[in-house]
Amino acid sequence: MTHRTWRIAIVALPALCGLALAPVAGAHGGAEQKDTQFQMMDANGDGKISAEEHAAGAKKMFQMMDADNDGKVTASEMDAAHERITGKPKGAMKGHEMSAADKIKVIDSNHDGVLSAEEHEAGSKAMFEKMDTDKDGFVTKAEMEAGHAKMMSKGARK
Repeated sequence: MTHRTWRIAIVALPALCGLALAPVAGAHGGAEQKDTQFQMMDANGDGKISAEEHAAGAKKMFQMMDADNDGKVTASEMDAAHERITGKPKGAMKGHEMSAADKIKVIDSNHDGVLSAEEHEAGSKAMFEKMDTDKDGFVTKAEMEAGHAKMMSKGARK
């Protein structure tokens, strides 16, 4: 991936992965939302997210988006899942969201406009590796917060 593509991926993947956490996280704001997201991903409650925990969360999110269970997610499925899960129509935060098609493009390795389970898994793994700044195989709450802050600042400069 090019530097620009990685920059876009850093912004897009949390939006994809955060979708699965939205029902619980949506009830909270700011720091509370981040705490809730972290706690949901930290399945064993050890205060850090392993690659396996992150992958399990990403897989669950993909399954929630794949409405017809064909192993692929289209932009329309992603948009429908967003509204179904968050209770807010796609685009409710004008200027702060990438389109579903643009999110798919970031990690669509075969450029067919559809996100396969394999592409989503690879993108999620790359995101985990970017957030694991100390390369210990875990993402701490501090690493996640720093990663989200970095993503938001890069997204704002995009």
